[in-house]
Amino acid sequence: MASSKKAIHFGAGNIGRGFVGQVLHQSGYEVVFADVNAELVRALRAAGAYSVHAVGDDETVTREVTGFRSIDNGRQADEIAAEISTAVIVTTSVGPRILPSLAPAIARGLAERDPDLPPLLVIACETAIAASDTLAAFVRGVYPGDLEATAAVFANCAIDRIVPEQSPGLDVTIESFAEWIVERAALDGRLDTPSLDGVRWVDDLSPFIDRKLFTVNTAHATAAYYGWARGLHSVREALDDPEVFVEVLGVLAETKALLVAKYGFDAEEQQAYIDQILRRISNPHLPDTTGRVGRNPLSKLSRHERLVGPAAQLAERGMPCEFLVRAVRAALDFDVPDDVESRELQSILGSGASDELLTETLTGVFPGHPLYEPLRAVIADKTAALRRDAPARAPRGGRVGV
Repeated sequence: MASSKKAIHFGAGNIGRGFVGQVLHQSGYEVVFADVNAELVRALRAAGAYSVHAVGDDETVTREVTGFRSIDNGRQADEIAAEISTAVIVTTSVGPRILPSLAPAIARGLAERDPDLPPLLVIACETAIAASDTLAAFVRGVYPGDLEATAAVFANCAIDRIVPEQSPGLDVTIESFAEWIVERAALDGRLDTPSLDGVRWVDDLSPFIDRKLFTVNTAHATAAYYGWARGLHSVREALDDPEVFVEVLGVLAETKALLVAKYGFDAEEQQAYIDQILRRISNPHLPDTTGRVGRNPLSKLSRHERLVGPAAQLAERGMPCEFLVRAVRAALDFDVPDDVESRELQSILGSGASDELLTETLTGVFPGHPLYEPLRAVIADKTAALRRDAPARAPRGGRVGV
């Protein structure tokens, strides 16, 4: 039979160890980290413990995480399936694009699960909307039975905690602020609400997902893209730049207007939330680089993400979105050689494809949508700049070494 408190967490990186894994440990779960990084897996096995340093404005609180195990998800398929088959909860923090690769292991673990056990709770803790639903769709494609009826419950969530670049090692420095909100409706009476320290369970997750994505992530990305283009190494330096700060305030004013109109958020409360976010992302004790925050630009430019997503909804309502469109233009300049999506973005932009095709491919916005022409215009501006600068073009923002 299963341990009554075993959790499998896919992704033993900084978020996995410093946030999700630490919460699971603090909530009394035995944590099994699954990761494809063999060196990291070996380091976790050898250490047996690591520390999480939560940094606030006035103090740092350190907590030790112990009693975990680690599995090489790339080489130990039998072991990870066996662990899932007897677990209570599975969580992830691998990045939205990696979720499909987890489906076979989860499906196999579910197939090996004792049918008398309660359904497995799966929560994808990713910076993407409805990530658990996305993961469920991939698992459903390979699971031999009726997934939702017997085997698993997939609950969407919103997470918010800043984890800056780290020094080498297993210890993690993280901000003291943390928000992990999970949608209770997914449990549907099949599972009792589990005890997870600090996790907030809500009936409707949508307002919280959009509030976080269109405030925290929009502000962070905007500061990163404008700051990187100016050769500014840290997000804090970017926010100290008056021109960048104006652009960040502009996108936040637009997303605030959207959130107030869409969900009825109190305008003053949303402004207080914005002010808190600006303090958090400029925390001098948590320096974060523009290169790290700006990475994966293809994902961040997609249809329902932090820039195009709110801009599209504002355009549909006939509301201003000029600052968000300008932030999209800034993102198109992100050209960091060791970021895979950055290289892919620049390759797509330089492919010679029409601006119309690029607009649809990069943003998922098509002709007839009120945001289509503004986006096509900024993409046309970028491709014209690439043609103009082609003979001597080199990556900018050279101070970023991520």
